[in-house]
Amino acid sequence: MEPQPTLRVGCPMWAFKPWIGTFYPAGTPQNRLLSTYATTFDTVEGNTTFYAVPEPKTVARWAEQTPAHFRFVLKMPQRITHELRLRNAADEVAEFVERFEPLADRLGPTFVQLPASFGPGDLEVLRGFLSRLPRERRWALEVRHRDFFVGGRYEQPLDELLRELSIDRVILDARCVHAGPSNTSQERDEIRSKPNLPVRPVATAGSPIIRFIGQTDPAAHPGFWEPWVSVCARWLDEGLSPYVFIHTPDNVATPHLAMRFREEVLNNRR
Repeated sequence: MEPQPTLRVGCPMWAFKPWIGTFYPAGTPQNRLLSTYATTFDTVEGNTTFYAVPEPKTVARWAEQTPAHFRFVLKMPQRITHELRLRNAADEVAEFVERFEPLADRLGPTFVQLPASFGPGDLEVLRGFLSRLPRERRWALEVRHRDFFVGGRYEQPLDELLRELSIDRVILDARCVHAGPSNTSQERDEIRSKPNLPVRPVATAGSPIIRFIGQTDPAAHPGFWEPWVSVCARWLDEGLSPYVFIHTPDNVATPHLAMRFREEVLNNRR
């Protein structure tokens, strides 16, 4: 939990070459991208850890290149969530937790993203897994089975479990991208990989996480994210510290969109 209510808005990555010369100054070297990113944003969604756990020297470098107030929101490896489906994964979890110990003071909630096939029949497995996670770290959960969402029989039991364990719920809002064009391969990939599920602005712990999936056209976003502006302002007033990550199919305009969203929330509170 943050010492005081804090809004953190960021991008799904920092090492993205198309940003050099637009968001990053022209000529910014690869080994300066993270430190440059951290001059504008105070959080990043670490999707790469879903595919591979970085080497210790890489983790140490991330710590060196970010200020103390910066927060990494890392994704638990797919080996644990998708292959083992949270079963018999104690060794893998311990390795993952230990690897990021040098970064512990810069970790936001680490999130467990589950496949759509992980449903109500797995709730007891989920309870056991979440209850065994180290309590000195903060955790969040993203589910994709429809029964856990608005209108589903298991939305309330899931939220009650997360509140009991003080685990944040990750809210995936893909309505914007699903309402847009599917002209490019990137747009089609995003529509295929991001389910269009019902959205409820629920907070189950101190740092609710919103993953907003937008369109290629930056002008399309404000009409879809406007409700989140007021929700984030309300959460801050309630003492919560929300995280918001802005995605688009090509991610070219993501930094500028993230800055705009952050400014809209702050203006809403003035």
